[in-house]
Amino acid sequence: MMTHTAEQSNSLSTPAPGAAMDRKVEKKKVPWWRDKRLLIAIAVIAIAFVGWRAIPASGSTNVDADDIQTGEVTRAAFDDYLPVRASVVPATTTLVGVMSGGQVEELFVQDGALVTKGQPLARLANPDLELTVLSQEAQIASQLGGVAGENLGIQRSRVDRAGQVAAAEYDLVRARRELDIRQQLHDKGFVSDAGVKSYQEEVDYQTQRLAQLRQGRATEAGITATQGRMLDATRARLQSNLSAVRGSLDALTIRAPMAGRLTNFPLQPGQTLAPGDPAGQVDSEGDWKLEAEVDEYYLGRVEVGQKATTSDGATLTVSKVLPTVTDGRFRVELTFEKMPSQSLNRGQTLDVRITLGAPKPALIAPTGGWLTEGGSAAFVIDADGKHARRVSVTLGRRNPRQVEILSGLEPGQRIVTSNLARVKGDTINIR
Repeated sequence: MMTHTAEQSNSLSTPAPGAAMDRKVEKKKVPWWRDKRLLIAIAVIAIAFVGWRAIPASGSTNVDADDIQTGEVTRAAFDDYLPVRASVVPATTTLVGVMSGGQVEELFVQDGALVTKGQPLARLANPDLELTVLSQEAQIASQLGGVAGENLGIQRSRVDRAGQVAAAEYDLVRARRELDIRQQLHDKGFVSDAGVKSYQEEVDYQTQRLAQLRQGRATEAGITATQGRMLDATRARLQSNLSAVRGSLDALTIRAPMAGRLTNFPLQPGQTLAPGDPAGQVDSEGDWKLEAEVDEYYLGRVEVGQKATTSDGATLTVSKVLPTVTDGRFRVELTFEKMPSQSLNRGQTLDVRITLGAPKPALIAPTGGWLTEGGSAAFVIDADGKHARRVSVTLGRRNPRQVEILSGLEPGQRIVTSNLARVKGDTINIR
């Protein structure tokens, strides 16, 4: 019994062969930072969180604080002026035209030369015109010769008539002298009545003859005066025609219409020109004006008579506003009241400040890129500086530094002044 018991005890205490291999092996615990699945899960969660933070709320745009400019709305004096970049141009420009067509035969000056009024610039050749002029001159000269002959005939007739009157006056004087002698002899009894009568008849005849001649001379004088006036008119007309004919030859010489600097004068020898063709222009030298291109926003605000100044103190007046808009701009001309101290050259540019009105208090905001989108809205920054919200605004006048606020903003508010083209929605999240 004891033996059995001992065997049983031995059998219980001694493991059977292979029993140790069936025992459960406990796993070693791995640290969490080395657990790949856990690390992947954490990474996914972090990425999702960052992405959630990066996605703006509906109707808003995230913008880095370093990417925006801001400015404050204040109540201050608004400087109502317009700065422009103006170009120096001649105050007066006169075109050089071609009166008679022809071929350029000779150039007397070059482009850019200073010229005086009437100075020859070029000569044209036109053989056909020269022959025509010679023929017309001959015809007019012949007609003038005929007029001169008629005038000579009138003068001769006047002289003849005057001679006849003078002879009749002499004959009358002689007849009266003879009558006086015969009358004295008759009174002394030496001559009969019949002897006196014949001399009286001679005096009567000469008196009548002289009266007729004088009357004829007066009538003829009226006729010849009319003829003379007609001949004078004809001669004047013929001389005018002759001058015109000769002027057509003179017109072959192109002359400066005024004193100044010759520009845009591209003529070359041998070039053919027709009447009316432009040959260049003469610009006033030392007498300048300014031209400026102005944004169409100011159309209706820039007016003739407004004053302007240059950066060096020269004063000007807006003399002309050309309202035609090209590429969003219109042209303004300004004349000098006081010339600048520096000498000017054509094409030179000057900074000019056109005064549109006197400075007046107004609600103003800084200019900036926010105006490029039309300026109908602004983003007002919250007190915490973390958000900016869109509000509708109404703008008035503006200059390069200031814009007048008519409605939508209040003094002390800060707005985003940078370009808002990429902003979507009505809220900016400032990061």
